[in-house]
Amino acid sequence: MQFTEKKIESTLRREGYKLTPQRRAVLNAIADSHDHLTPADIYDKVRQEHPGIGLVTVYRTLDILDKLGLICEVHSGGNCRSYLMRRPQEHHHHLICSECGAVADFTECDFSELEHRLSRDTGFEIEGHLLEFSGRCHNCRKATPS
Repeated sequence: MQFTEKKIESTLRREGYKLTPQRRAVLNAIADSHDHLTPADIYDKVRQEHPGIGLVTVYRTLDILDKLGLICEVHSGGNCRSYLMRRPQEHHHHLICSECGAVADFTECDFSELEHRLSRDTGFEIEGHLLEFSGRCHNCRKATPS
């Protein structure tokens, strides 16, 4: 289940943003893909519909959508990032191949004891977490054994 356009528009409006044609195009590019897309991938897709859109607009839109929790950002090492539509009520994390960049999602996540201990020990009010594991995927390990 994904966010509906109505839910996305109300979330944007509530936070003082409009669902502009450019933002809609960025959202559609991400929603139409089952893969994690880099900003360059998204830019290439959006330019087909909006040839005049700038890369800066795509980055700004991604920042807004990520901040509002409408998309999921994956850190693939260095400054490399990719994006996927966030699914409501689906908390998940990522396994990232350090060789080919493949991303696998997983949902198993029980950090309640750790979060409680960290909150108590540091005084932080923890609002959420992001977990990513990096390593080599099955295909890369098979292609070049260690």
